[in-house]
This record gives sequence, structure tokens and C-alpha cells, in this order.
Amino acid sequence: MNIDDVAVRFAPGSMVALDLVLGLIMLGIALDTSPADFRALRRAPRAAVLALVAQLVALPAVTFGLTLLLDVQASVALGMILVACCPPGNVSQVLTHRSGGNVALSVSLTAVGNAIYIVAMPLNLALWGSLHPTAGAILTDVRLDAGQMLLEILLVIGVPFAVGMLVRTRWPALAARVHRPVRWVSLVALVGFIVAALAGNFAVFVASIGVVLLAVFLHDAAALGLGYLAGRAGRLGAREVKAVTFEVGIRNAGLGLGLVFTFFGGLSGMAVVAGWWGVWDIVAGLALATVWARRTRARAARTEVAA
Repeated sequence: MNIDDVAVRFAPGSMVALDLVLGLIMLGIALDTSPADFRALRRAPRAAVLALVAQLVALPAVTFGLTLLLDVQASVALGMILVACCPPGNVSQVLTHRSGGNVALSVSLTAVGNAIYIVAMPLNLALWGSLHPTAGAILTDVRLDAGQMLLEILLVIGVPFAVGMLVRTRWPALAARVHRPVRWVSLVALVGFIVAALAGNFAVFVASIGVVLLAVFLHDAAALGLGYLAGRAGRLGAREVKAVTFEVGIRNAGLGLGLVFTFFGGLSGMAVVAGWWGVWDIVAGLALATVWARRTRARAARTEVAA
């Protein structure tokens, strides 16, 4: 089966539900964000610059090269580029906390990153997608309108983010009470939605997973590795390196999945890449965070014994 010619199907109501889940994710991020978080990056400008350059420039470029190296089909290549162009996900903060990283830095980077990606994402996708020798034909066929995508992203993540920031500023006590439940409910809902989507199109998923499995595994490893290398190259502290690693490595693949159905007709290769990435990204990130946490505890125990 040529997955470039197959579409994953969703009921119209499912797409409304996905938009609501994505909006809830952004609301949860914003409820835990204050204007001070944006200003806090002035105290750590090197970490902010490294994380943003790694996400906005290096990750799409590395992804582009990886699609050529793996010689994947056009829709898989464009799906990988789309995920690389997605904003950071709020799971990065959970994983940073579990690993013993700098959570305050992670929150600040996620807030700034999502604000920038409202404009940067459609432009990055249009640039790297059009440069690809095979995936570029898909963009030509669908006549991707960067302005329309900007509007879609603004409605799905920009408006909820602004509402959450307003609530946090005007009613901080309310934001403090509800931000954790909102974030966890939205995360569980997103994972459930992705699993349901893959299960509902099981035949397509099984037919294409052989192609996608290796591509997503290597792509996710490259994203996490790129974040780690950026932090190490910038000579950041260990806690800051962890934050930057997850900020670069964790992408909002759910948003990518929504855009696949909105602009690309549910194209199979793109949908399976975004859907499987949303699951595998959490698994790989959790494994890395757990290893880091154990090493941190072991190091602390050795220090105690030595003292």
C-alpha cells in the first residue's frame, strides 16, 4: 500500500473535540505562566537563545536531512517536518520536574516558545516542506496557505493561551487551583484521542507502522539529543541542560495531527507520524527522565556517604 495515497478518516465531531483538547492544553500552560516568566529569561538569556535556535532552526534542518537519509515516502517526510515545526509541549515541564531539571526555566521556555511558534510554525513548515524533493509536491497539491494556517494556530493555541494569561494575571488564586487539573486532564485526553485515532484506523496504522516506527524512533532521539547537545555546548548547568533537552525534544504532536486533518485531508503518512510521535515522545521522554532522576539520587547518596 502506498501510504501517500491513503487518508485517515475522522468524524467531524472528533476534530472539534481535538481542537478543544489542544485549546485546553494551551490554557493549562498559560494558567501556570505569568509575565514574570517572560522576564525571567533575561536572567538566563543563553539558555533561551540556545533552546530557541535548536527548536526553530536546528531541529527542522536535522529533520529535513533525516528524511533524505531514510528515504521515506513523501507523506511520512512531510509528517516528520510538520512535527519538527510544532511548538513545545507541556509534557516537557512534567519530564523536567521528574528528571530533577530546572522547572522554572522549562515553564519560561514553553511560554515564550509557544508565543513565537504561532507565527513561526506555518512559515517553517512552508519553507522546509517546499524545499523537500518529494514532500514539496504535497504542499503544491494542497496549495498550503500559510496565512490560513496562522489563523488556525492562533485560534487553537493563541486564544486559549491569552485567556489563560488573563486569568493568571487577574485571578491568580483561581489559576493556582485549577492549572494542575487542567494540564493533567488535557494530557490524558490528548493521549486518549491519539490512541483512539490510531485504533479507529487500525488497518492503515498496521500497514504504515513498519515505515513510521523507525523514522519516529530516530527522529525523536535526534530531537532529544539535539536539545542535550545545545545545552552542553552552551555550558549550561546540569539542571538547565535537562530543561533544554525536553524543551527541544518534546513537541506538540497533537497540534500537528489536527493540522493534518484540517489542511492535508488526513493524509495517512502524516497522520500516523504525528499520532505515533505523540505516544512515543512521552514514552521516550519518561524513560530518559527516569534514568536522569536515578543518577541524580545515586550521586546525592554518594555525596552523603563521602561527607
